[in-house]
Amino acid sequence: MSTMPTILVVDDDPEIRDLLARFLDKHGLETVTAPDGERALRTVRDRNPDLVVLDLMLPGEDGFEICKKIRQISNVPVIMLTALAEDTDRIVGLELGADDYVTKPFNPRELLARIRAVMRRASGQPAEESADARYEFADWRLDTARRELFAPDGALVTLTAGEYDLLIAFLQHPRRVLDRDQLLTFTKGRMAQPFDRSVDVQLSRLRRKIEVDPKDPQIIKTVRGGGYQFTPAVNRT
Repeated sequence: MSTMPTILVVDDDPEIRDLLARFLDKHGLETVTAPDGERALRTVRDRNPDLVVLDLMLPGEDGFEICKKIRQISNVPVIMLTALAEDTDRIVGLELGADDYVTKPFNPRELLARIRAVMRRASGQPAEESADARYEFADWRLDTARRELFAPDGALVTLTAGEYDLLIAFLQHPRRVLDRDQLLTFTKGRMAQPFDRSVDVQLSRLRRKIEVDPKDPQIIKTVRGGGYQFTPAVNRT
């Protein structure tokens, strides 16, 4: 049985599927492919891949709908393939639970780097100092060894890889104002591109999960002209 990470590539273009399958296989990743959303969902259920590369433009249900359905059955990391000029597409994809995006046309090496970065964050810790740590803040508890977040009432709150990384970044820098570039560096290891709103989108999703009133956030506050600030005291054990 293969121990290589399994990547599901979903694209209706057979040339792109074959190109990526050969390239990723060459770099030590087992690749399975699907030409449409129906077969992609079936593969997620049957094969439980380590990551999904999902094209936005698919026949039948588009990548948005498939990403939404994937999130209903799995927390597998998702990287969206989007058109270069469609900033709105990237934002919607992130809002639906995608962890990162790559714009077309793309260099396969860039995609490989994104895949490795997302899988590294999803399977381990974004920073070595957070390994096996437990954090407490505002009656919330985060167990990084299990990657589990517990609400004040004890309920388990599910986070995507991107939301988890963002929370870790704030927990490691409490009460410090962090701008978008810093958060992207901490969570994705890259600088923000012009009009890159991925941090804002994932922050909005995280707030909906941990704030009493996401429209009036008290845990992660927006600092006008500065960025974002994690306001509670943080206890790390």
